[in-house]
Amino acid sequence: MARTVNVEARALRREAFVDAGLRLIQNRGYEQMSVQDVLDELDASRGAFYYYFSSKRALLEAVVDHVVAAALAAVAPIAADPQLSGVAKLEGVFTGIAGWKAERRELMLALIRVWYSDDNVLTRDKLRLHLVGSLVPMLAAIIRQGTEQGLMSAGSPEGAARAVVSLLLGAQDMAIEMFVGCQEGTVSTETVASTMAGYTEAMERILGILPGSVTLLDDHNLQLWFGSGAEMGPLISTRR
Repeated sequence: MARTVNVEARALRREAFVDAGLRLIQNRGYEQMSVQDVLDELDASRGAFYYYFSSKRALLEAVVDHVVAAALAAVAPIAADPQLSGVAKLEGVFTGIAGWKAERRELMLALIRVWYSDDNVLTRDKLRLHLVGSLVPMLAAIIRQGTEQGLMSAGSPEGAARAVVSLLLGAQDMAIEMFVGCQEGTVSTETVASTMAGYTEAMERILGILPGSVTLLDDHNLQLWFGSGAEMGPLISTRR
């Protein structure tokens, strides 16, 4: 019993460090945040921090890991809803994740500033693998259901899910580049809309679903992230 309590206490303590890191990254930025800032936030010792994290970058990985898990947890009820068709689940998952990000726009911008810098390439690639491992099973189950219902066409739901996730990661990278371009005035919202429509069409073809069945970027999020009023503050310092 004592060991169980100890494990739970350590998990809660680690989570407190992650939450503190998340707050500081959002409010100050990753580059401006120091390990000492995290310690001050929690009134913790340096030894306690390094018990859970080998470095400031390891804390960043844990923060992004937490964000990915929270976003997927938010849409898990949609993916598990027995009343929804496979196509409805797919649309619900995409719109749900988009809405989750929109509600946390400042946090997303703070992560964009650091995540797409050359200094974090290895960390970013590691967490891409985590995202694939988390999202593929969810999408594979949805695609399997959609295929059984005759709404999708996928000989291998797992293979199709991996293809879709790869496409989503590519769309995300392109969206970041276009976001910076919009900030610099070199990319228009029309270009963004047409580019994302191309990714959407590619996904529809992969899954064999009717055009217009899913939405990767609706008008609301187009204006929220790419419109003239979508200010980011300082631009990403180092592009990929």
